[in-house]
Amino acid sequence: MSETILSVKNLCTSFTTEKGEVMAVNGVSFNLDKGKILGIVGESGSGKSVTAYSIMQILEKNGSIKQGEVLFKGEDITKFSEKQMRAFRGKCCSIIFQDPMTSLNPVFTIGNQLKEAIELHTERKGKEAEARAVEMLTLVGVNEPEKRIKQYPYEL
Repeated sequence: MSETILSVKNLCTSFTTEKGEVMAVNGVSFNLDKGKILGIVGESGSGKSVTAYSIMQILEKNGSIKQGEVLFKGEDITKFSEKQMRAFRGKCCSIIFQDPMTSLNPVFTIGNQLKEAIELHTERKGKEAEARAVEMLTLVGVNEPEKRIKQYPYEL
């Protein structure tokens, strides 16, 4: 029997607007089992991204989870403090945004941005975090990773 890693139960997320409350996600439920891949598909505007943002608790300030549970290994992460969520993000769960060109800040080097994320989500600091950044670029097939970490995103 498979172990459930993530269980989303009756998730409802809404946004407060000038014209009132807008329900963006209404009653979404699914399970993700260990070793499995889950794809969420739907039309533009159907709530796929808002579902992911809700799980990661990175909604805009006017958004909130109104109902439901998000269980990670049986623990409801909707009850986590911001400190607990920071530890959860990146270490237990990550998000890859749809538009990679807006994911990296053009005023900071690639290495600086990777190193910042590594230091935030792991125990690695300084040179150890930088070495991990090079390792990560190598793992995904980026050529000359030692050179790339010194470049800015739009120099590539």
